[in-house]
Amino acid sequence: MRRPTGRQLTTWLVTTAIVTLLGPLAGLLWRNTIPKVTYVIIQGEALIADPEGEGPVGIDGRFALIALAAGLLCGIAGYAARGRRNDIALILGLAAGGAAASLLAWKTGHLIGLGHYQDVVRHGRDGATVTGVADLRAKGVLVFWPVVSVAAYGLLEVLVRRLPPGDRGDGGAGEGDEVGGDELDLQSAPTGRDVDGREG
Repeated sequence: MRRPTGRQLTTWLVTTAIVTLLGPLAGLLWRNTIPKVTYVIIQGEALIADPEGEGPVGIDGRFALIALAAGLLCGIAGYAARGRRNDIALILGLAAGGAAASLLAWKTGHLIGLGHYQDVVRHGRDGATVTGVADLRAKGVLVFWPVVSVAAYGLLEVLVRRLPPGDRGDGGAGEGDEVGGDELDLQSAPTGRDVDGREG
C-alpha cells in the first residue's frame, strides 16, 4: 500500500479544516430557524407543553435540511476545486470535515441559551413556562452532512466527463492532437518526411 504524498496530506487537512469551520455557522443558522417549543415546569422538571405539537420534530427536520444543503454544497465545491490524483484525499477530507462540522453545528446551536433555560427550570415555580433550546432527538441526522458531501462528489465524478485515466495532462501524445474527442493520436512526421517515412 502506497503512503500518501505530502500534497495528498495537505489536501486532506485543508479540506477537513475548511468544512469543519462551517459547522458553527450552520449551528447559528439552525438555532435561529427552529420552531418555538414551550415547556412547562413541574417539580423542577421541564415537560413539553404541547406533546401533540410538531416542535421537536421540526427542530430535527431543520437540522436535517441544513445538513443536507451544506453537504451538497461542500461536495460540489470540493469537486470544483479538485486536483488530479487528489480524489481520495478530497473525499476523506469531505467525510471527516462533514462529520466534525455536523457535531459542531449541533453543539453550537444547543449551547445558545442553554444556561438561561437550565436556570429557569431549576428555580422556576410549578406551572411556569420556558422556551426550549435547540437539541436533537434523532441523532442519525448527524451523518447527513458527510454522507451527502461524499455522495455529491461521487455523483459529479460519474456525470461530468473527465480526462481518460491514462492521460495525465502532458502536452504530448493523447492531449493536443486528439481528434474529435477520441483517443486517436496523430503524431507528427519527422521534418522532410511524410507519415510513411518517405522523403517528401
